[in-house]
Amino acid sequence: MKQKFNFGFKPLQLVISVLAPAIMWMMPVPHGLEIHGWHLLAIFIGTILAIITEAVPMGVAAMTAIAVTAVSGILAPGNPGAGINMALSGFSNSVIWLIVLAFFISRGFVKTGLGKRIAYIFVRFFGRRTLGLSYSLLFADLVLAPAIPSNTARGGGIIYPIIKSLSNEFNSNPADGTEKKLGSFLITAAFQGNIITSTMFMTAMAANPLAAKLASQAGVDMTWTAWAVAAIVPGIISLLVIPLVIYFLYPPQMKATPAAAEIAQKKLRELGPLSGSEIVMSICFVMLLTLWIAGRHIGVDATVAALLGLLLLLFSGILTWDDIKSEKGAWDTLVWFAALVMMAGFLNKLGVISWFGAIIKHDLTGVSPALAFPLLILIYVYVHYFFASSTAHVAALFPVFLGTGMALGVNGLLMALSLGFASNLCASTTHYGCGPAPVFFGSGFVKLKTWWLIGLIVSIINMLIWFGLGPFYWKALGLG
Repeated sequence: MKQKFNFGFKPLQLVISVLAPAIMWMMPVPHGLEIHGWHLLAIFIGTILAIITEAVPMGVAAMTAIAVTAVSGILAPGNPGAGINMALSGFSNSVIWLIVLAFFISRGFVKTGLGKRIAYIFVRFFGRRTLGLSYSLLFADLVLAPAIPSNTARGGGIIYPIIKSLSNEFNSNPADGTEKKLGSFLITAAFQGNIITSTMFMTAMAANPLAAKLASQAGVDMTWTAWAVAAIVPGIISLLVIPLVIYFLYPPQMKATPAAAEIAQKKLRELGPLSGSEIVMSICFVMLLTLWIAGRHIGVDATVAALLGLLLLLFSGILTWDDIKSEKGAWDTLVWFAALVMMAGFLNKLGVISWFGAIIKHDLTGVSPALAFPLLILIYVYVHYFFASSTAHVAALFPVFLGTGMALGVNGLLMALSLGFASNLCASTTHYGCGPAPVFFGSGFVKLKTWWLIGLIVSIINMLIWFGLGPFYWKALGLG
C-alpha cells in the first residue's frame, strides 16, 4: 500500500501568512522609514501570522524567516555572507541558551527523582486542592524574586521542574492527552505568576535595572525601595486574583485531592533517604541558586552558571549526552526563539521601533496628562507583541515613552515606575515575549491559541489592577 502524501503545511493559513507580508513588501515605504526596515517588518509580521494560524510548525516558520531574511539581503545589502551571519545571530543570544539549558537541567530533576521528592513535599503541605498548589508555587516564586534577577532562571530552572514532576505524579501528560487533568492549569498559573513577581522588585528581572538606569538618564531617580513600595499592593492583588481567574477560565479536571497529603507522606517514606544521584542534583540545584543570586556580584553570568550546572550533571553521570539529544523541546525552542529575537533586534537597529515611537509622540502632542498616561501605557504594553525580549523592549521604547510622558506633563517618577511595571506585565500575552515563556510553553501542556487567549485576558485584568486601582494607591504615596 502506497503511503498517502501530506503537505507539511495548512494551505489556507499559509496563504494568509504569505499574502499579508507580500502586500506590505510591495507598498510604498512610509515616510521616515528605510526600505530594509519596512521589509523586515513584513517578514516579522508574516512569521507571527504563520505561528498564530499554525500554518506550519513554529520551527519551520522560524527557519523560513531566517532564510527569507538572508536571501532578501535586507540585513546586509550587497553582502550575502554577512547577511546570513546576521540572520543566524539569534543563536548566539545568551538568554536563549539560558532557556535551553534550563530545559536540560529540569530533565535532571525528573531523572534522579529529586523533582518527585520535591513534588511530594509540596503535595503533603498544599495538595488537598489544585488551586492551593498553584498558590504555593507562586509564593515560592515571590520569595525568590527579590534575590534572583533572572525570571528565566527562577521560573524555568526552579518552578517549572516542580510542576513537571507534580504533573507526572498525577498522570497529567501532553503525550497521552491528559494535560488538562492538572498540568495545563499549573503551567499557566505559574507562568502568569512569574510575570507578576518579576514586576514587583527591581531585582526580579534583568531588564528592570536597565529601566532604572534609563530613567536616571532622564533625571528620574527610581530606587529599589521606591519600586518595591509602589509595586507591593497591586502585585499582591494580582497574585491573589490571577490564579482564580485562570482557575475559572481554564479549570483543571482534578480540583480536589483530599487523600493527596497522605499519599505523598507514604511515597516519601517509600523513597527513603536521599540517593547519591539526588544528592548530586541537590548540590547542582543549590549551586545554581547561589550563582543566580550572587552571580551579578561575583561576575558569573546566569547562562554561564546554568552551563556549569549542566556540566556537573553530565560529568557526574546524572545526565548523558543521549538525554541532551532527546530533549526535543529545548532544540525546538532554540530554533524558533532565536529567529524571533534576531528579527526583533534588527527591527530596532533598522529604525522601525524609533519610527513607531516618533509617530506616537507626534500624535499625542497636546493631549492632557490624565489622558496621555493611560494611552502611553496601553500602547507600550500591547506593542510587545512585536518583541521577543523584554530587555529589547525596554532598551528600544522605555526612553521614548518616558520622555513623551514627561513632555506631556506626567509626573516623572510615576511614568518611569509605570513603564517599569508595564515592561514586565506586557510579557503575559505571548509564548515568546520573555525568557520564561518558551520554557513553560515548550512543555506542551497548553495549546498556542489557548495561551494567547488567556494571556490577553490576564493582561487586561492586570492593566485594570495595576493602572486602574494602582493610581489611587500611588496617589497616597505622593506620586502623580
